[in-house]
Amino acid sequence: MVTITLMGDLETSEGERSLSCELEDPLSVKQLIKQQGRKLRQVTRLLRENKVMVTINRRVASEDTSVHDGDEISLVAHDGMSTKGLGPSFY
Repeated sequence: MVTITLMGDLETSEGERSLSCELEDPLSVKQLIKQQGRKLRQVTRLLRENKVMVTINRRVASEDTSVHDGDEISLVAHDGMSTKGLGPSFY
């Protein structure tokens, strides 16, 4: 089982911040996120725009890094983007 934790403003389409999924064979982070479908559609879009930082087991990784059973993945949007990824946040 792999755990995906969404940090900052990221959340699933159901408003969840964490999800677990079974993993039979190693996949890249990108493949795993795409496999989740609609739940992580916003994250998929932000990945395409290079606006997500990825860690696996608390180590910096990339969307192409292999994920194995038991890994903990954390994803956070960067560049001050909101969950919609449409514009910067101004403080």
